[in-house]
Amino acid sequence: MMEGTAAEYHSKDFEWEELRDEVENDASLRYHLVPFVASSSSSSPSSDLPPDDADAWRSFHRRHSAGKFFKERRYLLKEFPELLCSGNSIQVLELGCGNGSTILPILRAKESIVVYACDCSEEVLQRAKEIVATTSDVSLDHRLRTFLLDFTVHKFPDWLFCSSCQRASFSKPVNLSSDSIEQKLRKLNAPSFLTEEQCCIGGVDFVTLIFTLSAIPFQRMSSVIQKCFSVLKPGCLLLFRDYGLYDMTMLRFLPEQRIGFREYMRSDGTFSYFFSLDIVRDLFLGAGFTEVTFWTMLMPDFASNNNHIKFLLPSMHKLELEYCCITSVNRQRGKKMQRVWIHGKFQKPI
Repeated sequence: MMEGTAAEYHSKDFEWEELRDEVENDASLRYHLVPFVASSSSSSPSSDLPPDDADAWRSFHRRHSAGKFFKERRYLLKEFPELLCSGNSIQVLELGCGNGSTILPILRAKESIVVYACDCSEEVLQRAKEIVATTSDVSLDHRLRTFLLDFTVHKFPDWLFCSSCQRASFSKPVNLSSDSIEQKLRKLNAPSFLTEEQCCIGGVDFVTLIFTLSAIPFQRMSSVIQKCFSVLKPGCLLLFRDYGLYDMTMLRFLPEQRIGFREYMRSDGTFSYFFSLDIVRDLFLGAGFTEVTFWTMLMPDFASNNNHIKFLLPSMHKLELEYCCITSVNRQRGKKMQRVWIHGKFQKPI
């Protein structure tokens, strides 16, 4: 029953082009469509941003500390079956993990998956660990590694994918001298789950950006995507899902809440951006990602001198970049709501 419901809920309920025409012909919604011109009183993020604009999200998480604001995203494995098709010892980096609504279904999917989850809020990271530790009958918390990071400002820690290993992954000559100053400093700052011999975890097999990118200022998005690119292993995937253009929540914003083109600020100071397919494609391809027909992944091959072997997965793993158009119903009010999300997968070249 639950499987049938999930399949029905995540099918295409209406055509995005029809919604676009409806919105663009509605005079009351015209302010969403016109170019944005910042006024002197505007709080546009195009101006100098405060050094710690993540404060609004920290406050948000404190207000919702009970962890009931988000529900577990059980649909993820249907939308991203690559997580199930991968080999052993899969490492996933989850950005903006919140209270763990994305983490839980991924950890449940396979015993070989380890999730590295970051967020700008220490409180919400602790809450995510508590939820993972208490929600499932099977112990999952030993496969969750959380770390505090505002990734809109700071780069990822070296222990995810150090520069030496990044260069080695592209078969470039690199000096791996064990007594180098760089390696000694790295070991001093290394997390406890790294062994004595490890300089880093060697990069990740997947990066998940699930309703995270829209929550940061638009001009910082390219930098965040480039950071994601840097910690992915060659041939591996970034999995993306976020708010799409003309989603119901976009149309609810008032004119005074606009702070950019398709960009809005809520009353609590948090951002919300709504993506078109073209913008998503430009952002990710501009960072070095590719759109592929087949998903080719590098997996360890300990019998080979090359240390890696390529797996070409079948065509059912063709990359998707599309609008997901869902009609949901508020049963209390008997009101239909048209939701638009963007679903995409991008690969780091081999």
